[in-house]
Amino acid sequence: MRGLTAWLGLAPATPREEHSPLRDVIAALERLEPSRARHLARFAYLLGRVAHADRHVSAEETAAMERLVREEGNLSEEQAILVVGLARSSNQLFGSVADFEVARDFAGQATYEEKLALARCLFAVAASDASISMTEETEIHRILTQLRIEPQDLTALRVAHREFLPGLNTPPRD
Repeated sequence: MRGLTAWLGLAPATPREEHSPLRDVIAALERLEPSRARHLARFAYLLGRVAHADRHVSAEETAAMERLVREEGNLSEEQAILVVGLARSSNQLFGSVADFEVARDFAGQATYEEKLALARCLFAVAASDASISMTEETEIHRILTQLRIEPQDLTALRVAHREFLPGLNTPPRD
Protein backbone atom coordinates (compact mmCIF):
# COMPACT_ATOMS: atom_id res chain seq x y z
CA MET A 1 0.00 0.00 0.00
CA ARG A 2 2.88 2.40 0.63
CA GLY A 3 3.83 2.11 -3.05
CA LEU A 4 0.23 2.86 -3.95
CA THR A 5 0.18 5.96 -1.79
CA ALA A 6 3.37 7.17 -3.45
CA TRP A 7 1.95 6.45 -6.90
CA LEU A 8 -1.20 8.41 -6.03
CA GLY A 9 1.00 11.28 -4.86
CA LEU A 10 -0.07 10.82 -1.27
CA ALA A 11 3.27 9.81 0.22
CA PRO A 12 4.35 12.12 3.00
CA ALA A 13 6.19 14.96 1.33
CA THR A 14 6.47 17.22 4.34
CA PRO A 15 5.80 16.75 8.01
CA ARG A 16 2.98 19.35 7.81
CA GLU A 17 0.85 18.04 4.96
CA GLU A 18 -2.82 18.80 4.60
CA HIS A 19 -5.55 16.38 5.69
CA SER A 20 -7.04 14.19 2.95
CA PRO A 21 -9.98 11.78 3.28
CA LEU A 22 -8.32 9.47 0.74
CA ARG A 23 -5.24 9.35 2.96
CA ASP A 24 -7.45 8.26 5.87
CA VAL A 25 -8.96 5.44 3.81
CA ILE A 26 -5.56 4.24 2.63
CA ALA A 27 -4.22 4.38 6.19
CA ALA A 28 -7.20 2.33 7.41
CA LEU A 29 -6.59 -0.28 4.71
CA GLU A 30 -2.92 -0.42 5.66
CA ARG A 31 -3.96 -1.29 9.23
CA LEU A 32 -5.72 -4.45 8.04
CA GLU A 33 -3.92 -7.65 8.87
CA PRO A 34 -1.85 -8.41 5.71
CA SER A 35 -3.40 -11.80 4.97
CA ARG A 36 -6.89 -10.33 5.36
CA ALA A 37 -6.00 -7.45 3.04
CA ARG A 38 -4.71 -9.94 0.42
CA HIS A 39 -7.90 -12.01 0.78
CA LEU A 40 -10.06 -8.92 0.19
CA ALA A 41 -7.95 -7.78 -2.74
CA ARG A 42 -8.25 -11.20 -4.40
CA PHE A 43 -11.98 -11.35 -3.59
CA ALA A 44 -12.56 -7.93 -5.18
CA TYR A 45 -10.37 -8.77 -8.19
CA LEU A 46 -12.37 -11.92 -8.90
CA LEU A 47 -15.64 -9.99 -8.62
CA GLY A 48 -14.15 -7.55 -11.11
CA ARG A 49 -13.35 -10.37 -13.53
CA VAL A 50 -17.03 -11.23 -13.77
CA ALA A 51 -18.19 -7.61 -13.92
CA HIS A 52 -15.69 -6.88 -16.69
CA ALA A 53 -16.29 -10.13 -18.63
CA ASP A 54 -18.49 -8.34 -21.15
CA ARG A 55 -15.98 -5.45 -21.37
CA HIS A 56 -18.35 -3.09 -19.57
CA VAL A 57 -18.81 -2.65 -15.83
CA SER A 58 -22.24 -1.21 -15.14
CA ALA A 59 -23.13 1.08 -12.26
CA GLU A 60 -25.22 -1.77 -10.82
CA GLU A 61 -22.27 -4.16 -10.94
CA THR A 62 -19.99 -1.59 -9.30
CA ALA A 63 -22.52 -0.95 -6.52
CA ALA A 64 -22.94 -4.70 -5.96
CA MET A 65 -19.17 -5.21 -5.78
CA GLU A 66 -18.79 -2.33 -3.29
CA ARG A 67 -21.59 -3.71 -1.11
CA LEU A 68 -20.18 -7.25 -1.18
CA VAL A 69 -16.61 -6.14 -0.43
CA ARG A 70 -17.88 -3.90 2.38
CA GLU A 71 -19.83 -6.81 3.90
CA GLU A 72 -17.11 -9.44 3.33
CA GLY A 73 -14.34 -7.24 4.63
CA ASN A 74 -16.25 -5.34 7.28
CA LEU A 75 -14.97 -2.16 5.60
CA SER A 76 -16.28 1.36 5.55
CA GLU A 77 -18.02 2.55 2.42
CA GLU A 78 -14.97 4.62 1.45
CA GLN A 79 -12.63 1.67 1.92
CA ALA A 80 -14.88 -0.59 -0.16
CA ILE A 81 -15.04 2.01 -2.93
CA LEU A 82 -11.23 2.22 -2.96
CA VAL A 83 -10.75 -1.58 -2.94
CA VAL A 84 -13.26 -2.06 -5.76
CA GLY A 85 -11.77 0.80 -7.74
CA LEU A 86 -8.30 -0.69 -7.44
CA ALA A 87 -9.60 -4.16 -8.34
CA ARG A 88 -11.40 -2.80 -11.42
CA SER A 89 -8.29 -0.93 -12.53
CA SER A 90 -6.08 -3.96 -11.97
CA ASN A 91 -8.46 -6.16 -13.89
CA GLN A 92 -8.55 -3.75 -16.81
CA LEU A 93 -4.77 -3.23 -16.78
CA PHE A 94 -3.59 -6.79 -16.25
CA GLY A 95 -6.60 -8.84 -17.39
CA SER A 96 -5.84 -12.43 -18.25
CA VAL A 97 -2.20 -12.08 -17.21
CA ALA A 98 -3.16 -12.03 -13.53
CA ASP A 99 -6.49 -13.90 -13.70
CA PHE A 100 -5.12 -17.39 -13.20
CA GLU A 101 -2.63 -16.34 -10.54
CA VAL A 102 -5.19 -14.45 -8.44
CA ALA A 103 -7.70 -17.32 -8.61
CA ARG A 104 -5.00 -19.85 -7.75
CA ASP A 105 -3.85 -17.79 -4.77
CA PHE A 106 -7.43 -17.29 -3.54
CA ALA A 107 -8.09 -21.04 -3.90
CA GLY A 108 -4.91 -21.86 -1.99
CA GLN A 109 -5.73 -19.63 0.97
CA ALA A 110 -9.54 -19.78 1.25
CA THR A 111 -11.63 -22.40 2.95
CA TYR A 112 -14.26 -24.18 0.89
CA GLU A 113 -16.94 -22.08 2.63
CA GLU A 114 -15.10 -18.88 1.66
CA LYS A 115 -14.94 -20.15 -1.92
CA LEU A 116 -18.69 -20.81 -1.89
CA ALA A 117 -19.30 -17.34 -0.45
CA LEU A 118 -17.27 -15.88 -3.32
CA ALA A 119 -19.21 -18.03 -5.80
CA ARG A 120 -22.52 -16.64 -4.50
CA CYS A 121 -21.08 -13.14 -4.80
CA LEU A 122 -19.91 -13.75 -8.38
CA PHE A 123 -23.46 -14.68 -9.35
CA ALA A 124 -24.83 -11.67 -7.43
CA VAL A 125 -22.54 -9.26 -9.30
CA ALA A 126 -23.41 -10.79 -12.67
CA ALA A 127 -27.15 -10.69 -11.88
CA SER A 128 -27.07 -7.13 -10.49
CA ASP A 129 -28.32 -5.73 -13.80
CA ALA A 130 -31.15 -8.32 -13.94
CA SER A 131 -29.43 -10.58 -16.48
CA ILE A 132 -26.37 -12.82 -16.57
CA SER A 133 -24.82 -12.80 -20.02
CA MET A 134 -23.31 -15.88 -21.58
CA THR A 135 -19.90 -14.20 -21.28
CA GLU A 136 -20.40 -13.56 -17.56
CA GLU A 137 -21.60 -17.11 -16.96
CA THR A 138 -18.57 -18.46 -18.81
CA GLU A 139 -16.26 -16.33 -16.66
CA ILE A 140 -18.01 -17.49 -13.47
CA HIS A 141 -17.61 -21.09 -14.58
CA ARG A 142 -13.88 -20.50 -15.29
CA ILE A 143 -13.33 -19.00 -11.85
CA LEU A 144 -15.29 -21.70 -10.03
CA THR A 145 -13.36 -24.38 -11.89
CA GLN A 146 -10.12 -22.71 -10.80
CA LEU A 147 -11.43 -22.64 -7.21
CA ARG A 148 -12.36 -26.33 -7.46
CA ILE A 149 -16.03 -25.81 -6.59
CA GLU A 150 -17.85 -29.16 -6.58
CA PRO A 151 -20.21 -29.72 -9.55
CA GLN A 152 -23.26 -30.16 -7.30
CA ASP A 153 -22.56 -26.79 -5.66
CA LEU A 154 -22.18 -25.11 -9.05
CA THR A 155 -25.48 -26.66 -10.16
CA ALA A 156 -27.21 -25.40 -7.00
CA LEU A 157 -25.88 -21.89 -7.63
CA ARG A 158 -27.03 -21.96 -11.25
CA VAL A 159 -30.50 -23.16 -10.21
CA ALA A 160 -30.70 -20.41 -7.58
CA HIS A 161 -29.93 -17.83 -10.30
CA ARG A 162 -31.79 -19.48 -13.19
CA GLU A 163 -34.09 -16.48 -13.70
CA PHE A 164 -31.02 -14.45 -14.75
CA LEU A 165 -29.23 -17.09 -16.85
CA PRO A 166 -29.44 -17.13 -20.64
CA GLY A 167 -31.69 -19.92 -21.85
CA LEU A 168 -32.88 -20.76 -18.34
CA ASN A 169 -34.77 -17.56 -17.61
CA THR A 170 -38.05 -18.77 -19.04
CA PRO A 171 -40.95 -19.10 -16.61
CA PRO A 172 -41.56 -22.64 -15.33
CA ARG A 173 -44.36 -24.60 -17.02
CA ASP A 174 -47.48 -25.48 -15.07
